[in-house]
Amino acid sequence: MKTVMSFVIAVSLTIGFGQDAYAYIGPGAGLSMVGAVWGLLVAVLAAFGFLLFWPFRKMFKRTSANAETEPQEKPAP
Repeated sequence: MKTVMSFVIAVSLTIGFGQDAYAYIGPGAGLSMVGAVWGLLVAVLAAFGFLLFWPFRKMFKRTSANAETEPQEKPAP
């Protein structure tokens, strides 16, 4: 418990007494950063979507393969 309290105090002091950085991100670097974050976000969401829908795709393929292999009744002449 003592280490957690000292961590909270250290973080509070760091945030409370920090100075401004006066940083500037130019338009080229800003657009590059936005593009990289956007690409990473889309890749993670696509991977999550593929993992989420993979069982449904397998089930659909299995049911459609079973439907093709079942014999079709011929109509009576």
